[in-house]
This record gives sequence, structure tokens and C-alpha cells, in this order.
Amino acid sequence: MPARDAEPLISFRNIQKTYDGVNLIVRELNLDIERGEFLTLLGPSGSGKTTCLTMLAGFETPTAGEIRLAGRVINRVPPHQRNIGMVFQNYALFPHLTVTDNLRFPLVVRKLPAADIDAKVEKALAMVRMEGFGARYPQQLSGGQQQRIALARALVFEPQLVLMDEPLGALDKQLREHMQIEIRHIHESLGVTFIFVTHDQSEALTMSDRIAVFDKGVIQQVDTAGKLYEEPANAFVAGFIGESNTLHGTVERLDGGRCGVRLDAGGGVSARVGDVAAVGARTLLSIRPERVFLNGASERCENRFSATVQELIYLGDHVRVRMDVAGNSSFTAKVAIADLGHALKPGERVTAGVAADHVRAFQPPEA
Repeated sequence: MPARDAEPLISFRNIQKTYDGVNLIVRELNLDIERGEFLTLLGPSGSGKTTCLTMLAGFETPTAGEIRLAGRVINRVPPHQRNIGMVFQNYALFPHLTVTDNLRFPLVVRKLPAADIDAKVEKALAMVRMEGFGARYPQQLSGGQQQRIALARALVFEPQLVLMDEPLGALDKQLREHMQIEIRHIHESLGVTFIFVTHDQSEALTMSDRIAVFDKGVIQQVDTAGKLYEEPANAFVAGFIGESNTLHGTVERLDGGRCGVRLDAGGGVSARVGDVAAVGARTLLSIRPERVFLNGASERCENRFSATVQELIYLGDHVRVRMDVAGNSSFTAKVAIADLGHALKPGERVTAGVAADHVRAFQPPEA
């Protein structure tokens, strides 16, 4: 991630957005985005992430608050005056224009000299490794090739900022994963600020310097991929980023960053404090499947449970073991093939263990 400047490239200050005057799609958004950063806005459908992007692009106007770009308030600045590149899920290429003419278009609109236009188009095609495709039309390209051209068109006029709204959603899994790496490499080589919107958590984890997790119009946490996964701020982030087993109980003891929890199904658990604040409070415990150890491997764990194997799913390098643990019949452990020991069977009794450092106690999410 780039070093922080004294002034961020983008600042959202107390931003609200409503379309009907009653329901807030975005609530009190405050967010700084640094120059050269790759920031992903991540969240479920309807969480407000795309609305934030369209307000920054100039397609929507905030109901309240202020958006600054390079120190300038842009709430009323039209989109074409913001020097922002856009990449959409449906590519938005002109079907009647060749690849070259699609890339020339934003430069012609800006009235650049012809020689400069040709040089910039050639450079942009090389950047996305599409040299030799200039004479083709969009319908003569594959989905991945069209996405590369859409990205080249967003970069060809050398914007200070590139916005991407679910740009890989129409691609198949293998091509999508390939394009994630390609876009990341292009970002690293150019140093341009990228803001990427997606609901795909793995995409966000793969590509981003930081991720802003949205829910119900509010940013729940902004952090690096590692911090979001290992140190989620609340139950929503823990459940949305990666997989998480959950157990329910009541806080019995608080001791600095640790707590003791009495499970509803009986028995006690030691955990790290997430956002629980008081003894006697209800809590939801979050445990990552890869942090669960079985049988002999569980002996070094503070928390151990008697479990019954429900199902085993073989996934090549590991096995997903679904168990009944403390009333949760969908409790899952990811066990590497090399660590499995012996072939488990449904109905078998096992001991499951997890270290206290890998259990987090959160306030239960609101219904």
C-alpha cells in the first residue's frame, strides 16, 4: 500500500444518500482514500457500495455531506470534468467502433493532437496486452478481451482515478481469477488510484490494499485483507469475510482482551474480546474452520468439544469435516489431507479443539 500523503486524494465527509427522502441508502459515510491506493468497496447487494461509487463518479449527487477530490469539493462538478476513468460490468464499448476508435474516443473528446492520440492508444493497448487487436470490433472479441479493452479505454487519457463497478462479474471463474491478477499488476505498474466495487469476498481479498466492508449503508470496517480476516470488528464482518463457525452464549468473565463465555448448550469457552463490553451480555462466538483441530491435534487447545461427525467432503488438498458441536450441526473443520490421520466416518465421535486466540466474542447482530 502506498505511503500516506498529508492530504488524501478522496475524502467522503458525512455523506448521506436517499432517493425517497425517508430511507437512507448511505448513512454518515466518512472515508479517506490515498493516492495510488487500490481500495475495494465490498458488501452484499443493497449495502450502499455502488451508490458511493456513482456519487464519486458524478452520476448521483449526495443528499448531505461533501466529497473532495484532490482537495476540491466535487458535489456539483459534472462527470466529464472529474478526470475519472470508469470500467463497467457490461464493458460499455461502442459496438459500431473498432477497438482503436473506442480508445480514441475519450481522447478526441478532450481535443488532443492526432499524434498524441495515436501514441496514447498504442500505449494503452500494450498495457493490457492487446496489441494487434485495434482493427477488430467488440463483437469479434471474447469477454476477457472486451474487458481488457474497457480497462484500456478507462486508462488511455491518464486519469488520476479509475472506478470499477463489478467489472469481472460476467466472466467465468478461471478467466475472472486471471483478470484479477492482471488488473492488480496494471495498478502496481501505473500507481493510479483504483476503486473497485464487488460483492465477491475472494476477489476483494486478492486484489486490494484495503477493503471497506459495507452493510446497510454503513462502513463496518476499513482495513487490509489480513486484518479483516484475522481481526474482524464485529459479527457481520466475521461472517461476511471468509467462513465462520458460530456458537451462542453469555459472557461470564472479562479480563482485558480475553473473556469467558458460558455456552447455551453447556460448557465454557475462553475467547478474545471482539466488541462485547459487559459481563452478562449475550454473545456470538466466531471460529474459522481452518483453526479447528481434531482428536490428538486438539490437545494443545484451551477449548475442546466432544463432537459427532456428520459429513465429510473431499476437496483434494483438504477435507471439510461437518460436525455437531455444542448444538451447531453445521460446525466445520478444514483438515489438510496430511493431517487427517485416519479416515473419519459419519457418526464417529471426535474431539474438536480451538485455541482461545482463535475464538472471537461479538455482540449478536441485530435481527
